[in-house]
Amino acid sequence: MPSFLPAVAEQLFRDIQKAYEETSQIPNDLLIALKFVFGSCALPALDLVDQRAVTCLSSPSGRRIFQVMGGSGRLYTCFLSCHYCPCPAFAYTVLRRNEGLLCKHILAVYLCRATAVTQQESVSDQQMSTLLSGTTAP
Repeated sequence: MPSFLPAVAEQLFRDIQKAYEETSQIPNDLLIALKFVFGSCALPALDLVDQRAVTCLSSPSGRRIFQVMGGSGRLYTCFLSCHYCPCPAFAYTVLRRNEGLLCKHILAVYLCRATAVTQQESVSDQQMSTLLSGTTAP
């Protein structure tokens, strides 16, 4: 899968993954780096990770998408394969103003993957097609 993030961000996620595997926590220096690289969405993303708000949906055909329960209770379907989230913050900050790399939902997905705390759920290929087409959730 091609990366949509700068090399420094990719390295930061690798460092977080390694540290988390060794100590089951993210050290302060990496938290500071996270805030430096991702700005104001870092803390809300960490809150989403703590709340176990990220679920990876996978289908028998091998497709995977991530759903993140936002702070408002809305469920956002995020696509890492094309680096997209349908939330207003992503549309405004990332797409329109080009002022950030991503929103808190996508950052939470990356952090959950690095720390292996992503909830896992299997769905049928038909359910996945429905989710990918943007209609209703499973």
